This record gives sequence, C-alpha cells and structure tokens, in this order.
Amino acid sequence: MNLNQLQSRRSFLKKLGVATAGAPFVTRNLLGQSPNGVLRHASFGAGGMAWEDLTQIAQCPGVEIVAICDVDLSHTADARKQFPKAKIYQDWRKLLDNEANNIDSVNVSVPDHMHAPIGVSAMQLGKHLYGQKPLAHDLYEVRRMTEIAQKRKVVTQMGIQIHSNAHYRKAVRIIQGGVIGKIKEVHSWCPKSWGDNSPMPDRSDAAPADFDWNLWLGVCAQRPFIGGEYYHPENWRKRLAFGTGTFGDMGCHIFDPVFKSINLTAPLTVRSEGAPPNQWNWGLDSKIHYLFPGTEFTAERTLPVTWYDGMQSPSVEIVNLLEGKKLPGSGSVFVGQEGVMVLPHYGRPQFHPDAKFRDFVPPDAGEANHWGQFVDACLGKDKTTANFTYAGPLTEAVLLGGVASHFPQTTLKWDAKSLKFDLAEASHLIRREYRHGWSVKGLS
Repeated sequence: MNLNQLQSRRSFLKKLGVATAGAPFVTRNLLGQSPNGVLRHASFGAGGMAWEDLTQIAQCPGVEIVAICDVDLSHTADARKQFPKAKIYQDWRKLLDNEANNIDSVNVSVPDHMHAPIGVSAMQLGKHLYGQKPLAHDLYEVRRMTEIAQKRKVVTQMGIQIHSNAHYRKAVRIIQGGVIGKIKEVHSWCPKSWGDNSPMPDRSDAAPADFDWNLWLGVCAQRPFIGGEYYHPENWRKRLAFGTGTFGDMGCHIFDPVFKSINLTAPLTVRSEGAPPNQWNWGLDSKIHYLFPGTEFTAERTLPVTWYDGMQSPSVEIVNLLEGKKLPGSGSVFVGQEGVMVLPHYGRPQFHPDAKFRDFVPPDAGEANHWGQFVDACLGKDKTTANFTYAGPLTEAVLLGGVASHFPQTTLKWDAKSLKFDLAEASHLIRREYRHGWSVKGLS
C-alpha cells in the first residue's frame, strides 16, 4: 500500500465516521527484511514479562528497538529512558500500521486474550514473532497461529524460556536415552492459584489516566472497568475472558519437558476432577487427567499424564516413590519401568531408587539463550526450538485442560484433526466471537 492509497483509506474511513485505529485490521503482503544484519524489533508490552522479553531481546547483538506499545503508558517510563529512539504507542494497530516497513520482528507479551489478534496480525505482515505462553487464549486461535506461521514462513518462538535451560534440556536427553526405562505415567503440578470462587463485583470504576480500558479489552466484549487490581495489571489471569488460569499460566512451562522428552502428540481424552469455573472466573485446585497416544518412549500404547494445581498434588503412592524426600514446589515426576525421575521447575533432575542411581552422572545437554536463539534465527544464523510447530500442539494440550474443567467428572474424547470434542457443549468453548469492529484477518 503506497502513501496515496494509505491516505485514501484513512479518508474513506474518516468519511464513514470511523477512526482508523478502530477499523478492522488490514494486513499487507510484506515480508520482514533485516537490512545490513540488523533486526529491527518492536515490543507489544512494556511491563512485567514484556519488560523481560524486551530487554533480553535488546541485549542480543544486531537488535535495534524501533517501537514499543503498551495500553498502560505508565508502563513505558523505563522503556522511554532505556530506548530513547524507540517510538511509543498505546494502540497496537497503529504501531503495525505506521511501522510495518520499519520492523522485522515483534514480541507479543500482553494478557492472553490478545496474544492471537496481535501475533496473527504481525505474522500476516511477514514479521517474525516471539509470542508469550500460552500461545493464545483459545484452541482455535492456537491452531490458526500455528498454521499461519507455517504459511508465512516466519521465525517463531514461544516464551517458555526454561525450555532452553540446561536442566530441562538434560531431562529430555535422560528420558530419550532410556535411563529410567520406558515411561509408564507422568504427574505434573504447580501450587499457584489463578482462580477465584467469588462473583464479579457489581460496580464500575474510573480507569487510570494513562490506561486505555477499551484497548485493553481488545477483542473481548465490552464491560465496565473494575479497579483495585481486579483485572489490571495481573489478576486478569483469574478471569475466564482474559486469562487461562493456573494451568494456562504454568502448564506450557511444566508440561514442556514432558511433551518434548516423550514426543507427545494430541491427547486422546481429557478429564477434570477439580472444581469448575464459575460464570466469571477460573476454578481453584485443578486435577486433570490426560490419556496420550504412546510413543517409542512409553511402556504402553497409551500414556496417562495428570496435572495438579493449587491445593491438589500427586497421591501418596507417587510421593512414596521419592524414598522420604519431599516433592519440589512444582515440577514433574516421570515413572519409568526402571526408575523414577523428579524434575523440579526448574532445577536439577533427581533419581530414585537412590541406591540404583547414586553414582549416575547425567549427560551434559548444554544451555541456550532462548531470546538469543530467536534473534539469531531471524538473522538466519540459527533455528528456534520452541517454534509454533512444536509450541502450538503443546499449548493445545494445555488449553484442553481448561475446557475440561467446565465439565467435571466427564471424560472428553478429543479429535485433534477436526478440532472438536465428542461433547457438543465442550466444542462450543474452542472458539469465541470477537466483538464488533475488532475482526482480525486469519482469525475472524
């Protein structure tokens, strides 16, 4: 789109009485190019994990930070100081519209409900994408992100940085090397409690001066702002419309070495035995059973994997396998035919029975810089290991647990190819409708 066409488009929208920023996002067939070995990068998000992603990427050789966007401009104070040449935006659509020819890559490090709209829009423009976990809020969005990344041939990496940590990489080599034999079952847990049993407060508060509530809502239905940190800056994780609960927050991290080491694919069934969400919020204390197809690394033709969070934890039978040692705060227990591996999140793998593995020296697997790997891949020097071809199916497995939590004590059969359950009510939760005026090419 040349300048005249862009001006005509804006004039047309102005005549209709619609602001350019409020129109459905229009993509252009551009492919990010890195002139002179420089990666021109933009960050969507400036606070919290977004700040970590932004600063880690900025430290990599060959990176130039061109633009930064956050719906809460109070989050951009440090960014303005550290990256004085970067342009600051509050509306992600304006950044993509204005900087499409000036950037090669982006990181999307915002609340879960906006991962797909921003990420897909950037990929449709040919921009390489570092996308925070979980890849998206809904199963349909995850599938489309995976497909669009492959179609556009962009570099992708999901923000599960511990994937590149030496302990997780070592665990993968240990399981695939048969150190504890073929795997019979896996138990993974996290004590976080991103849920809320209470109803949504019946009130409407004024949003902070530097915070654009409408932009924060994005594709979600309009509703009043509630202060007291009910949504912003982080309790959105508890809310059904915006977050994905404890499992969505931590599952992509803790399930990652399980998924990777055993070469898991889409599960056959999923069953929740925890409390269901209410009308507004995720439930507490999840316990979710999966049955995965077996692989060359499993003892049987199927593999049971169980997730626990909040006050839920593995049974005493599993704890007894640790010979008097306590379970780490969070992590996984791999039960093999010839032994047990405990993988803390994140820490050194531990083995039982102690008498058998006392002298065992784990193989060295090295460590990678997760952000640096992404940058190098964008510059043609490396390949990412948490690209969306891998991270998409991993995220889908995690999000299936969230859907199952709506139907406690019900075993749901999953048809990954068709993206549907055997229960129609569950299939209705695979995809949500975006609010009027927020359509996104490739998702709407």
